[in-house]
Amino acid sequence: MELIEYPDSEMMMMNLANRIAGELENVLFQNDTASLAVPGGTTPGPVFDSLCAAGRIDWARVNVMLTDERWVPETDARSNTRLLRERLLIDKAAAARHVPLYAEAAAPEDRLEDLAQGVAGCLPLSVCLLGMGADMHTASLFPGADQLEAALSGDAVLYAMRAPGVPEARVTLSARVLKDAMNCHVVITGHEKREALEKARNLPPEEAPIAAVLPGATVHWAES
Repeated sequence: MELIEYPDSEMMMMNLANRIAGELENVLFQNDTASLAVPGGTTPGPVFDSLCAAGRIDWARVNVMLTDERWVPETDARSNTRLLRERLLIDKAAAARHVPLYAEAAAPEDRLEDLAQGVAGCLPLSVCLLGMGADMHTASLFPGADQLEAALSGDAVLYAMRAPGVPEARVTLSARVLKDAMNCHVVITGHEKREALEKARNLPPEEAPIAAVLPGATVHWAES
């Protein structure tokens, strides 16, 4: 694991956006397409704001997906896809191809196989950006989740996930997909998450799911 500390989050987000843009450029220089997986939530928003305007990226050759999604339609305020369309898939990045993790159905299991086929065609991920919760979860790999063991050790691309205290069913990329990314970044802010990160480094993934990806990841941290 590489840890990069920044004096403030604004500098961190700008640096991270530039680094991701460079990594996508390098992949596209050698390949026909590239793939980018990003988290939902508010933390990565400033990265999206900078990245979407990066004119040096041939966005028409980039497949963009979420690392995980709540099983809710885009019209729902809690939809990560909604955030993705509002903050990243705009400006220059509007030309990118969106790879969905949600489809209209009562439960994720009803469409999981179809969604997984779309993701599988974009692997390995060129760049994966992850967040981390204070409970040491990443993507929708939550401690105590019903399919956590399978998602940590299984070969499938996607898993449906339900966890205590999480109101909706989720779909998440598996730990294998996250770990196989050519470039993996974790972005966190604040002392609480820094303490959680240090704790996770000494715990098994079953207790701290973020630990599954840390060995090959670059962690970006700012105090605020």
